[in-house]
Amino acid sequence: MTVCKSFKPSVNTGCKVLILGSMPGVKSLEMQEYYAHTMNRFWKLMGTLCDVSDLAGLSYENKLKTLLYHGFALWDVVKQCKRNGSLDSDITDEKPNDVRSLLKKYPSIQKIFLNGNKAYSSFKKHFPELLDEYRCYKMPSTSPANARYRLKDLVLEWEKGLI
Repeated sequence: MTVCKSFKPSVNTGCKVLILGSMPGVKSLEMQEYYAHTMNRFWKLMGTLCDVSDLAGLSYENKLKTLLYHGFALWDVVKQCKRNGSLDSDITDEKPNDVRSLLKKYPSIQKIFLNGNKAYSSFKKHFPELLDEYRCYKMPSTSPANARYRLKDLVLEWEKGLI
């Protein structure tokens, strides 16, 4: 089993929505970038939500700046775990990030979007009280493993949380 460690949060005082994934996949860990696998639809989805048509083609730094500009913070529920490969179902020995402290430090955050089932189940396990304190949404995963949802379906579901 490989020990995986998540990244630092991308957040500022203007953020209103915190997007939490579970743990970056192998490609993301390799590149040290959120959602680095070209088949993951996250950056295309966020480009649509932010009305930035070429978001997926921007440099990683500019992708993060764009999310921040539009009020989106980005982090993971899991700080460290053991896992071989990229599948969330293979995560063991998970330790959570300190989401509570982040939310206290950034009181402008009003909503939490949980990107996929594992992000949601880990959040519910480690932070059940936050489900009542914040508007939390279990979003369909942007992972290519979630083939049931096409990009337009993801956009429709994620947009519901922004209303």
